[in-house]
Amino acid sequence: MTSQLHTEATKAGSTTETDEVAAPAVPVPAVEVPGKKQVPFLSPQLSSYFIAGGLAGAASRTVVSPLERLKIIQQVQPQSSDRQYKGVWSSLVRMWREEGFRGFMRGNGINCLRIVPYSAVQFTTYEQLKKWFTQNGTRKLDTPTRLSAGALAGITSVCATYPLDLVRSRLSIATASIPVQQSPSSSHAAQPTLTSAYHTSTTNAARPVATHFKSADLTTWGMTLRVMRDEGGVRALYRGLVPTAMGVAPYVGINFAAYEALRGAITPPEKSTVARKLLCGALAGSISQTLTYPFDVLRRKMQVTGMGSLGYQYNGALDALQSIVRTEGVRGLYRGLWPNLLKVAPSIATSFFTYELVKEFLGAT
Repeated sequence: MTSQLHTEATKAGSTTETDEVAAPAVPVPAVEVPGKKQVPFLSPQLSSYFIAGGLAGAASRTVVSPLERLKIIQQVQPQSSDRQYKGVWSSLVRMWREEGFRGFMRGNGINCLRIVPYSAVQFTTYEQLKKWFTQNGTRKLDTPTRLSAGALAGITSVCATYPLDLVRSRLSIATASIPVQQSPSSSHAAQPTLTSAYHTSTTNAARPVATHFKSADLTTWGMTLRVMRDEGGVRALYRGLVPTAMGVAPYVGINFAAYEALRGAITPPEKSTVARKLLCGALAGSISQTLTYPFDVLRRKMQVTGMGSLGYQYNGALDALQSIVRTEGVRGLYRGLWPNLLKVAPSIATSFFTYELVKEFLGAT
């Protein structure tokens, strides 16, 4: 009898324990901890960000390709000649007269080749960093968070695509008739080559820099090989990376933060028109570019250091900065700003608008 009671008590206890263990299994979804949901690395949403970002970059740069090339030419041309590219309209007319439509698009192929992964990485990284900083939306997305996410996204994207940017800069100015000047540090043996190439005794005649390049050098791969061969290998493809990162971090941070702040003020739900969306991008791009433009000039100067015919020889970013201020004044840090602002407004407006449009089309939110 005692054994039977003990057995029944054991069964009852087992049943009770089983019920206690099984009961919580039903409401598990109700107590799921926010922010702990596992998301696949290559999720459809992430792919949508990447595709939308790439298309946004390509569209924005193609629209303003002539102004992009003009900005680079004005940033790097020497100041010792009256054959400079001065004025936006007159320079564009001159570019068309000397090189035609092909001159307007010079460097745009490599630019798009660079900007597609650059923009894709930037937008995708920004979206992911926003989620990470806010713990998947459980914390408020404030302005410092947007600035931090944008800055880190900019650094990530520029480090991933910088060699393409350097090669694009070289190709953009290779066929422009920029006055050539002999650098004081140039060897004596190089002087006959210059004279022979230009068929003149002066060293700052307004002839294309491409006189020093073979036709095979005026391609993306050819210019890449030439830089590596003549200027120190793979390391030469990253010349100017430090000032670029210094400029890109605040630029992208301000760009994203300004855009989202302006979207909240200019495009409320009842007034979200195409014109208002484009205005937000134009204003955001103009603000961020104006504040960080000196870094862009410094980057271009560093990128063309190896093109000895332009006369630029710098030992680093700080040396380049001191040299520009000493020889050209603070104004030298803003050369090409006007055509750049004309470029930035439609470029950033197109970029953000295309990104939002493609992202919505692909179903990403």
